[in-house]
Amino acid sequence: MNPPSPAIVAQNAVRSLPRWIMLLLCATYILAGFVGREPWRDVDIAAFGYMQAMAQGESAWTTPLLDGLTPENPGLLQYWLGAWALKLLPAAMPPDLVVRLPFMLLLVLALLCTWRAVFSLARTPGAQPVAFAFGGEASPTDYARALADGGLLALLACLGLAQFSHETSHTLTQLSAACVVFFAAASMWWQPRLSAIAAMTGTLALALAGAPAMAMLLGAGAMAMALLVRTPKLAQRYSWAAWWALSMAVAAAAAWALGLWEYRLINPWQQGKDWQSMARLLIWFSWPTWPLALWALWCWRRQLQHPTRNPHIAWPLWMWLIALLCTLFTAEGDRALILSLPAAATLAAFALPTFKRSLGALIDWLTLFFFTVSAITIWVVWISVQTGFPAKPAANVQRLAIGFEPSFALFPFLVAVAATAAWLLLVAWRTRRHRAAIWKSLAVPAGGTVLGWVLLMTLWLPMLDYGRSYGPHIQALRQHIPADVRCMQTLGFDPALTTAMRHYTDWELQRADQGEVTAQRCEWLIATPMAWSALPAEQTQDWLLQARVMRPTDRHDYLMVLRRKP
Repeated sequence: MNPPSPAIVAQNAVRSLPRWIMLLLCATYILAGFVGREPWRDVDIAAFGYMQAMAQGESAWTTPLLDGLTPENPGLLQYWLGAWALKLLPAAMPPDLVVRLPFMLLLVLALLCTWRAVFSLARTPGAQPVAFAFGGEASPTDYARALADGGLLALLACLGLAQFSHETSHTLTQLSAACVVFFAAASMWWQPRLSAIAAMTGTLALALAGAPAMAMLLGAGAMAMALLVRTPKLAQRYSWAAWWALSMAVAAAAAWALGLWEYRLINPWQQGKDWQSMARLLIWFSWPTWPLALWALWCWRRQLQHPTRNPHIAWPLWMWLIALLCTLFTAEGDRALILSLPAAATLAAFALPTFKRSLGALIDWLTLFFFTVSAITIWVVWISVQTGFPAKPAANVQRLAIGFEPSFALFPFLVAVAATAAWLLLVAWRTRRHRAAIWKSLAVPAGGTVLGWVLLMTLWLPMLDYGRSYGPHIQALRQHIPADVRCMQTLGFDPALTTAMRHYTDWELQRADQGEVTAQRCEWLIATPMAWSALPAEQTQDWLLQARVMRPTDRHDYLMVLRRKP
């Protein structure tokens, strides 16, 4: 017999969030960070380079190469998506925007699958609230819809989701694929055909995105759930288990054929894990969702003793634990931790029916204070940079970003004003009394996170582009090189820097391996200090140093500009 449910929910508490508000919130979150920015350093721009190389026929699709360099990050699917977009969409469109379009759809898919997964899990018998003696308890469908809204708000509220979900990288690809698998297992009882398709495509996509082991672990959990969960809704449980096994086999075979099985486990006690940094990461990355998830596990602890009757807790807990273990025992760190967010958001949704009014009020006031102060800080710094008053924030910006010149753009300013006005309306709505919807406690955290992200991607975007893109650094380099130069030799460049040179200049790049700088015929050479210092003296004597050009936001990161002796 299943223990009594800790959820006590009346029908008037399960009103759904208006669809237009939810769609507007998600659209704003997705567009901010994908539209209008420069390619960011390292992972984002390096992936862009491999996508261009594939689309232009410079690299094989199964073995990506960029000037002879292999990718530093796992997976192939992210490169395929960007390359397909470049080949299918008009060449007149900016290529860096084109490659982001499929990743915008991936983020839409991740949010949609999370909502559907929570909705399906909330309809299972073990998740239902207590039935009242004289009726009036929440209906199953309305209850599930309200919890799904809460789960989506919890996911949007996670601080760690913002940056990685707006990169054209393997991280977002893995997140979306994991959400598809999460949905497939959660919806076996309700949408068998769609779930079967999602199970196969999700596990295969997760493997192709560079996480075949994660695909196997999630698939194993789903297969166990198909076999063991006790519900009359899931017919042919052995057929379902066989289908999950087949999906795992296909994903494993594809990963093996493409060379995606890599041993990346580390011993965190011996191989560079800073436990203080790890603790800080675990605290802030999924804030404010993880405290709610732990509260849900506590409130539903009796149901957790019977996981076969309560998949609404057991399945997200399995995914959450797997992602946390990957964070601890792989070098990916925060990029592995992002896979825990959908599961943590789901558990947070099941905490909502157990809240006391005082706890909900505490969450509201803490998040209200935090995000209001954050928004005020962003506005004050922007005003200081634009006007010089107050003087200290502008001076700090100039100290951190040497040479940055502020500019005013009307449209981003209007978007920031609209987002701030929407926040004030949300605060006014939340401070009213008699708001019974169970998702209300997550409205302020989600709205605050979206507000902060929008303000950063509008008011602070010029500063962020200045610090996070290669554009200013390469512009400074070009000041030391004649405008008529077309041939440029490079030494020690990684894929990200190579792509940046291709994107921001029209030079014909010739990569020089160690010991070959004299064999190339380019008159000019750009080298990293480490690669240049490793050359023997007979290789360096033919070159004259013209300049050392530092990155504006890092005095210790610089490139050497050299010219061949006459």
